[in-house]
Amino acid sequence: MSVQDEEKLKNRLTEISLASPLYPKAWKELPDSPKALYALGNTELLKENKFTVVGSRRTSAQALKLGAKIAEELSRPFVVVTGTAEGGDSAAIEGGLVNGRVICLLAGGFSALPQSNLPLLRQVAKKGLLLSPHPFETPIRSFSYEYRNKLLALLGEGTLVLGAGEKSGALITAKHAKEGEKPLFALPYPPNAAAGVGCNALIKSGAYLTENAEDIFSKLGIGGEELAKTQPKPTLSADEEKMYLALCEQGEAHVNELSAKSGVPVFKARAVLASLEVKGLSVSLGGNRYGRV
Repeated sequence: MSVQDEEKLKNRLTEISLASPLYPKAWKELPDSPKALYALGNTELLKENKFTVVGSRRTSAQALKLGAKIAEELSRPFVVVTGTAEGGDSAAIEGGLVNGRVICLLAGGFSALPQSNLPLLRQVAKKGLLLSPHPFETPIRSFSYEYRNKLLALLGEGTLVLGAGEKSGALITAKHAKEGEKPLFALPYPPNAAAGVGCNALIKSGAYLTENAEDIFSKLGIGGEELAKTQPKPTLSADEEKMYLALCEQGEAHVNELSAKSGVPVFKARAVLASLEVKGLSVSLGGNRYGRV
């Protein structure tokens, strides 16, 4: 990165002081809490409930695919928080980016952004949030990752480990999650799979075996109705919006009644209702009656 590019990036950062309402409460009481945070992207994400997802660089391809899917589902009720590395962190990022709800925590300052994963991190800066607990010029040192992993574990309401070898950094995050009395989850691996030895050890020692997002939601007491509220609403045309509002008000009604209520002519109403049914927002009850889903 050139000096000019570094200066431009530095000027785009938002500084978040310890006194700011955006500063995570989980970090404020730490004896080594960051004195300030530096952010690039949507800082409003810091106000929301978060869930930590991490994994080693050597996470298996199957676990990466599953991890991205789980992270996508987690990013509806939570903001996914993770690191910046290739492998498990990248799977978490890709999943969280689907809903634009992901925070990546850097191990050093913004001048030390990992170049190997830069294209993905640029997407995070546009759709989510890049966050550093260090001033811009801070290099990454040998102890930087353990400190970053501790902060990651404390930031989420729980932690999911997608992949971890015998000495993976993801196990450091898991250790701090346990110490912080946070629920810990891990993907299971076949016996003797090097990329998952650490995950299997976590499960043996009490982490929740996790095969899908529902395994996490059920342990956290998050039910279907609560998840439904976080589902993104499909894009609706003007007539669909009017008809959907009429359905919400009536609950269920005859097509003629819905037409009168919405102002959508009867000859168009059936087609509009059929479109809403395809989008999962209405259901035909027979006899030209429709209900809201």
